[in-house]
Amino acid sequence: MLCAVYKSSRKADTYLFVNKRDCFDDVPEALMEMFGAPQLVMVFPIAQREHLGLADINRVRTELADKGYYLQLPPPPENLLQSHRQGLGLED
Repeated sequence: MLCAVYKSSRKADTYLFVNKRDCFDDVPEALMEMFGAPQLVMVFPIAQREHLGLADINRVRTELADKGYYLQLPPPPENLLQSHRQGLGLED
């Protein structure tokens, strides 16, 4: 199965995976409005991949099969103060 990956024109580091290039029929309209104009990043055979950059490959495959799309959001920003305090042994 081929997978097409699009980046959001409105949300930084947000990606949408769909089963077929330029086919957004399964993606909810509200999500497409939030996502903005999709910009194609790549098309690849997902069955031949063992891993992806930030996304769990098994979760992507499952959601593509069940929902017809997978939305990858950016990781939350690191709390530098909390990390520093943990490094000093002030927090667990």
